[in-house]
Amino acid sequence: MNASALTYPVEVRCKDGVASVRPMQASDQAAVVAFARGFPSHDLLFLRRDITQHAVVAQWLDEQATAALSTLLATRGDKVLGVAIIIHGEALWSPHVGELLVLIAPASRGNGLGRQLMQQAFKLALSMDIEKIVAQMTTDQRGAIEVFENLGFRAEALLRDHVKDRDGSKHDLVILSHDVAKFDSQHAAYGVPEALEPS
Repeated sequence: MNASALTYPVEVRCKDGVASVRPMQASDQAAVVAFARGFPSHDLLFLRRDITQHAVVAQWLDEQATAALSTLLATRGDKVLGVAIIIHGEALWSPHVGELLVLIAPASRGNGLGRQLMQQAFKLALSMDIEKIVAQMTTDQRGAIEVFENLGFRAEALLRDHVKDRDGSKHDLVILSHDVAKFDSQHAAYGVPEALEPS
């Protein structure tokens, strides 16, 4: 699969209605900041940048022009419901590895949107020639970890006291991974939903 084979927007059906998934655009800056500011600060701990700030989101949009970073938004009307970010391998020894970051608005959780958005992110990762995807989150984010594990991710490492929040409290960080090559072969045989079932 290659990027030119992907067509957006894609409509996905969730329990609370239909959402549209498409790449982030410059005109989305204000909506993305509003989306980010709707989260408890703890939910944003694993991000490498403070996306509640307009200047930071503007820089993020600039990086979209490179092949190293891709962002999909799940929207309904002019409101952002979810974000999936794929960061292509930056190290010379792991160009085949990508990192997946997924954020779902608190009010949109439990409706199947996270799963739908991750399916679209996997398609995009395949177009970027990524063979393995990793995800990071603090161990107390049990809901997010469960969603990833239900889609076939498995824990690979636990880094103790690796994250410090704004209050100075330390948290353990778990790193999960998924074999995209396996997903690709299963997708070819069964389709995307079945390929994302845990094995």
